[in-house]
Amino acid sequence: MLNLVYGEAQVPCYFIFGASIFDNGNNNALVTAARANYPPYGIDFPKGSTGRFTNGRNMGDLIGLLSLFLSAEHLGFDDYIPPFASVNGQNILKGVNYASGSAGILDNTAMQVGARIGMNLQLRHHQTTISSIERILGDRGSTSDLLNKCMYTVEVGNNDYINNYFSKLYPTRRMYTPEQYATLLIQQYSQQLKTLYNYGARKIALFGVPPYGCAPAMIAMHGTNGSSCVDFINKAVQIFNAKLILLVDELNNNLRDAKFIYVNYYQISSTVRTGFKVTNTSCCVVGKIAAVSICSPFKTPCQNRSDYMYWDTLHTTEAANVMIAARSYSAQFPSDTYPIDICRLAQLK
Repeated sequence: MLNLVYGEAQVPCYFIFGASIFDNGNNNALVTAARANYPPYGIDFPKGSTGRFTNGRNMGDLIGLLSLFLSAEHLGFDDYIPPFASVNGQNILKGVNYASGSAGILDNTAMQVGARIGMNLQLRHHQTTISSIERILGDRGSTSDLLNKCMYTVEVGNNDYINNYFSKLYPTRRMYTPEQYATLLIQQYSQQLKTLYNYGARKIALFGVPPYGCAPAMIAMHGTNGSSCVDFINKAVQIFNAKLILLVDELNNNLRDAKFIYVNYYQISSTVRTGFKVTNTSCCVVGKIAAVSICSPFKTPCQNRSDYMYWDTLHTTEAANVMIAARSYSAQFPSDTYPIDICRLAQLK
């Protein structure tokens, strides 16, 4: 059960970009299989008079939880950051969540899932938000001053592998080696991050891709050949992560008034995984809806949820996300984040 701690916000606003790990409602009204606005998603989310979260939304164990823990428990906001799909009025001054389940760096990623809001479209939505902030504050200078102080987190790239490169519906794997594909993604991602910088972002945390070769869906689909995980998937995403670290260095060297950091989602997830009793199956009953391995509606999930690493066959449980968010915010080991953690990033002037 969520036990949120409230305090003074460490940054004036928080803008969130990414995919399902951060999505807290942007996909709800889309024609897509990548949404979780139905039970059993939300089974442990405070409802009614519980805590400060009183809007009764169905908030899943995967949807937006990582961003929620970062914003409410660690960055000190008194509520989760609202999704772009429903934000209004002066609420945007505290930030907006643009994340969309199945979103990718590439526009064509996850077409088989249905509608989704890729990184390029998320950036256009952010541009719309900035225009609204200018109207509220009255001038561009005040808007720039605000945006420069905000926190930005970005978590994309996951779907470019599981819903593109390693999907049988795409020719990508026949067209590119893992090295070439990672280079293609980083080139596109670099331009997107420079656009975000040009929009005023100065404190940017980039999440790497986790070890999706260990996710039950990937194991069931590809087999492990005697290993505990699908090694060729994990090796491919590690190539991307290594290039993302180099990109962080490049951006910090070239954009000196900004600070980019890398969150080692791969390592954090790998070490967190060792603490769970059940890592090879999902807590909820999974149905085959389109190309997404998500929970079947209204089916009763496992009772001992804190024992499970995976909520459905791709996404981690609340128990895992609590630990991942904590180590992303305040590094437990030097290699958890690079060159600093989110806590120190928030403190930069």
